[in-house]
Amino acid sequence: MFNFKKDKDGYWKWFGGNLASGGAAGASSLFFVYSLDYARTRLANDAKASKGGGERQFNGLVDVYRKTLKSDGIAGLYRGFNISCVGIIVYRGLYFGLYDSLKPVLLTGTLQDNFFASFALGWLITNGAGLASYPIDTVRRRMMMTSGEAVKYKSSLDAFQQILAKEGAKSLFKGAGANILRAIAGAGVLSGYDQLQILFFGKKYGSGGA
Repeated sequence: MFNFKKDKDGYWKWFGGNLASGGAAGASSLFFVYSLDYARTRLANDAKASKGGGERQFNGLVDVYRKTLKSDGIAGLYRGFNISCVGIIVYRGLYFGLYDSLKPVLLTGTLQDNFFASFALGWLITNGAGLASYPIDTVRRRMMMTSGEAVKYKSSLDAFQQILAKEGAKSLFKGAGANILRAIAGAGVLSGYDQLQILFFGKKYGSGGA
């Protein structure tokens, strides 16, 4: 997006441009899919509650939209959107930015164009990005669950402070272990994209300093 060149603009401006480009792309796409993510989260928690003997609140995807719009309006479908933007910028910025920035530095010589080395780097970066943004994702999910209910949190910051005070820092990372397995898919996307570029174009783009 910013098209900084490592040799021309310097490493840190190029590195920052990679992070910013990844974050901006993630935040832009989030606007279009957020309400679907909200509905998916509500349905998943609703199903979990019903298995524990509770009564189901929603009858399906359309019912989530209908009841949320009736109780909270459009704002209800985007509850937690602001903190989600922060989270997606952190995650996507690190996910794409670090990979593009570290790849030409670490994957040199015999490791260059090596699928397994590229996959390992992608896996480490995907895990790191996931852990760095996970507390934000926890707050996002808590904010989502307050739609249609009495006001529980004044803001995302208030939600973060309440979770920290009442449940401790560990609760912000509850479920983060599953990201280790999910990171395999993320690493596959990064390394697979590199291999496809080599296959079709004979070289990789977006990772060099030229």
